Amino acid sequence: MKRFFDAILAIVWKDLLAERRTREIMGAMLVFALTVILIFIFAFDLSVEMRRKAAAGVIWVTLCFAGTISLNRSMSIEKDREGMDGLLLAPVDRTAVYFGKVLVNWVYILLSAVIVIPIYSIFNNTNLLSWEFAGVILLGTLGYILTGTLLSMLSVQLRTRDMMLPVLLFPVVIPLLLAAVRASTIILQGGAASELHTWLLLLAGYDLLFFAVGLMVFEKIIEE
Repeated sequence: MKRFFDAILAIVWKDLLAERRTREIMGAMLVFALTVILIFIFAFDLSVEMRRKAAAGVIWVTLCFAGTISLNRSMSIEKDREGMDGLLLAPVDRTAVYFGKVLVNWVYILLSAVIVIPIYSIFNNTNLLSWEFAGVILLGTLGYILTGTLLSMLSVQLRTRDMMLPVLLFPVVIPLLLAAVRASTIILQGGAASELHTWLLLLAGYDLLFFAVGLMVFEKIIEE
């Protein structure tokens, strides 16, 4: 078991070191995310209350598209540099590769959230900083990355992989995004605790489902 976790951490460390040198993935993600946020801020003359109501939708749209950039680029880099072959030759369980990629892509999307959310709050005079909202971000982004990493492995072999990943991913994550947006809206605008618990349970259930799916099918996907 220790060897399994060591392999996951080694993959995460490898990718983070490579990103530190090139800043290829985070740079693209942040440019895209900040562009979306700034366009929304300056293109629409909305009241503070309207901006607060739209916050959940804008934040999640921004994170999802930025996360797709991360998923596409991280797998494309491995394929172009033939790094995946080396990972698969390592004497460890292949699901370690999956969870390593999940963790590193999760780090990327969370770093984007840490930058995007305060900027939205400052420019819109809206307080989005709360532990409850942070919990929803953690659950929602984890489910998105669990699903996206699995599907990016399916699409990476295709010529049109940059187009195919969103086509495969977005229909699958619709329940996750609905739950994340609803839970975020309830937290930011105030709502019934019972309704919030329902959406949080849906988010947690989605995460557990795709955690299990990844365990079961990743090795078969990677062998193809």
